[in-house]
Amino acid sequence: QVRVVESGGGSVKAGGSLRLACTASGLTVSSRCMGWFRQFPGKEREGVAEIPGSGKTPYFVDSVKGRFTISQDTAKNTVYLQMNSLKPEDTAKYYCAARAGFYCMGDFNGFGYSGQGTQVTVSS
Repeated sequence: QVRVVESGGGSVKAGGSLRLACTASGLTVSSRCMGWFRQFPGKEREGVAEIPGSGKTPYFVDSVKGRFTISQDTAKNTVYLQMNSLKPEDTAKYYCAARAGFYCMGDFNGFGYSGQGTQVTVSS
């Protein structure tokens, strides 16, 4: 049974940092494109970052480029989202998901197996 669990959210002030973790079971992160998404209140979920099974050449939405990084720890079967220089507009619930394949397409489509999410709140 595939399961992903997100953790690491919290409340920080603008300019601060958080590292989110997505720990997977029932799948291997090094064999899947993994992605991070976020959902603002009353809005649809949007893609934030993707990382292919190789762990190389990740893709980011423009609004987080230069501030967020995505990485994988194959020993822990975990994907991380390092968020720096956080802004109040980053406040959202963040979700991890897996795509059915090794490669990412850079379009945040085709993802499933999302977890319960972790809340990130950035105050000004």
